[in-house]
Amino acid sequence: MMDVRRWATALWLPALLTVVWEAAARLGWLSPLFFPPPSSLIPAAVRLWKLGELPLHLGATAERFGLGMLIGCALGIPAGILMGSVRAARTSLEPTFAALYTLPKIALLPLLMLILGIGESPRLTLVSAAAFLTMALQLTDAAKAVAPLHLDIARSCRAGAWLMFRRIYLPASMPQLITGLRLSVSRALLAAISVEFISCPEGIGSMLNMAWQTFAPDKLYLGIVIVALFGILANAMLRAAEVLLVPWSAKP
Repeated sequence: MMDVRRWATALWLPALLTVVWEAAARLGWLSPLFFPPPSSLIPAAVRLWKLGELPLHLGATAERFGLGMLIGCALGIPAGILMGSVRAARTSLEPTFAALYTLPKIALLPLLMLILGIGESPRLTLVSAAAFLTMALQLTDAAKAVAPLHLDIARSCRAGAWLMFRRIYLPASMPQLITGLRLSVSRALLAAISVEFISCPEGIGSMLNMAWQTFAPDKLYLGIVIVALFGILANAMLRAAEVLLVPWSAKP
């Protein structure tokens, strides 16, 4: 019963907006040239899937986003804990990371293309950087908040750096690590779509760009829905991971 109520609470507004949009488009209150009825997106998706265009774009975005998240988080977690636990590392690295974090990542694409060449390397680097910076700064704050008593006990037991990372810093940082993952998902997905929109022949961003250039509103709205579903699916997976890994922090 709680799951049904939760889903109803989460979905009533999107469902209401979809019904109103559908009715307004069918009654002629909205121009179908700019606001096609939501029901027309299903035939458009089926058509693009049969043509092989939709699987190509979905696969490209999923691979680019997934690899970027994997690389960025794998590097960002230890980097963040290092900055949070070692004052010298934090003093020397945190200002640079903070500056790069606030910089629009797409502004770095021309420079990366100049250095790495025209291909997948600069795109993947940009997506990875978006996830890396977000995760590193989140874990820096988490590591700084570890109780000094726990660290003193570990040092008195002659725990090494690896043991303290694995048994103290990482478990204590789990709630903010999950939060960092959620923020990294949005940052990395935004970077992936932006890169595809500008300099990539395949991907959902490229599909959106082509739909805009050819005035295909059904493909345009379909791409937006797919990006939203990417985010919803990733957030649902992280929510399940939070319940398993940090049940004391997970909220209903």
